[in-house]
Amino acid sequence: MSLNPEQKKHYRTIGHNLNPVITVASKGLTEAVQLETDRALEDHELIKVKFAVGDREIKKAMIRELCSIVEAELVQEIGNIALIYRKALKPNPKLSNLLRSS
Repeated sequence: MSLNPEQKKHYRTIGHNLNPVITVASKGLTEAVQLETDRALEDHELIKVKFAVGDREIKKAMIRELCSIVEAELVQEIGNIALIYRKALKPNPKLSNLLRSS
């Protein structure tokens, strides 16, 4: 499910106005965080996740691991925020950040 550069640019534009809906803190990638991320992706397709962990390398590893677990694509990473995307099986026009922005 690799995104091409045009798609990534479009998703970054949409993501610019989004607020983080998930925060990963010192407890790391708990089951609750994974389930909530999965639910948020199914509802919104494009979400921001805030990583409140100190070390840069740990943060990068956690972002890769979370994307792998929830089968999502990393669109952009800036500072402590990751913008991730996963196409919903049945996108809800009222919830999907992609459909609402069109």
